[in-house]
Amino acid sequence: MRRRDFIQGIVGSAALWPIAAHAQQSDRMRHIGLLMNKDKEDPESKAEIMAFERGLVELGWKLGGNIQIDYRWAAGHADLFKKYAPELVALAPDVLVGVGGSGVGALQQATRTLPIVFVETTDPVNRGLVVSMAKPGGNTTGFVQFEFELCGKWLELLKQIAPSVSRVAVIRNPVQFSGVGELAVIQAAAASYRVEVSPIDARDDKEIERTIIEFAHSSNDALIVTPSGAADRNRKLIIALAAKLRLPTIYPYRFYVTAGGLISYGPDLVSQFHAATTYVDRILKGEKAADLAVQTPTKYELAINLKTAKALGITMPPPLLGRADAVIE
Repeated sequence: MRRRDFIQGIVGSAALWPIAAHAQQSDRMRHIGLLMNKDKEDPESKAEIMAFERGLVELGWKLGGNIQIDYRWAAGHADLFKKYAPELVALAPDVLVGVGGSGVGALQQATRTLPIVFVETTDPVNRGLVVSMAKPGGNTTGFVQFEFELCGKWLELLKQIAPSVSRVAVIRNPVQFSGVGELAVIQAAAASYRVEVSPIDARDDKEIERTIIEFAHSSNDALIVTPSGAADRNRKLIIALAAKLRLPTIYPYRFYVTAGGLISYGPDLVSQFHAATTYVDRILKGEKAADLAVQTPTKYELAINLKTAKALGITMPPPLLGRADAVIE
C-alpha cells in the first residue's frame, strides 16, 4: 500500500471514532432505581409507571434495550421505605427516582452520591432535601407536587359547595412532615371562613374509621383529606364513610373523585411522572442534580363528581363546574 493511501485510511477511520463512541455510549445499558409510594397493584401506580416509561421512550431510550428500571413498592409504609431504599442503592443505578418526601429521605440516608430525582414531594427546602429551589446542591432535585398555599384553597372550595359547613376535620398523617404544614395553612385560613378545624390522624384503616365516625355529629360537618400514603391506601374506606355519614369532602387528587369522592383540587401526578423523565434523561447524559432547579407546578386540576353531589344533596355552583377539568356524571 502506498504511504499516501495508508495515511488517508487512518484519517478516514479517525473521523468515524466520535460517531462510533457515541453509538457505543447510547447502546450501553443504563439503570434507574424507582422507589414508589403506592402499592404495585394500585391503578394509579400503573398509570404513573406508564407515564414514566412513555416519557423515557419519547426521549429516545429503549426499555430493556439501553435502559432498565428496578422498582420497589413501599405502599406508603415508613418501614418499607427504609427497607427498600438501601436495596435500590446497592444495585448501583445511574439515577434514583423517589416518590414522596419519606421515600426521598430514605434514599438520601442510603446515598449522598447517586443522583436522586423526586416527585410527589412538598417543601423540599424546609424538610432538608435540597439547599434551595434554584440551586438544589447535593445529589437531589425534582418536582414539587404542590405548595402549601394550595391547602387554603381546599377550605375555600368546601365553603363554596357547602356554605353551611362550620366544622371541618382534616385527615392527615401526624408523623408525615407535610401533614404539619398542610394543617397549619388550613387552620390559618379557618378564621376567615368561620370554621372550626380538627385534625384526624390517618395511620391505618381502624384509626381512620374510628376518628371519622367520632367526628361526624351534624349536617354542618365536612372533611379535608390531605395527601398521605395512609389516605391513598384507604381511599375506598374514606369515600364510603363520607357517603354514609353525608360529609362533604374535598380530596387532593382526581383519582379520589373517579373512585366516588365528591371534589378534588390538586396536581396531576401522572403528568409529574412524565415530566420527571426529562431530568432523568439530562442526568444520564451528564448533567448534575445539584445544578437542576427544583420545579413547581404551573397548574392544578379541579375534578367534580356530580353523582356524589346529588347523593349528598349538593348543587354545584355553575361557575365552579365551568372551571372544572373533569366532571363525572
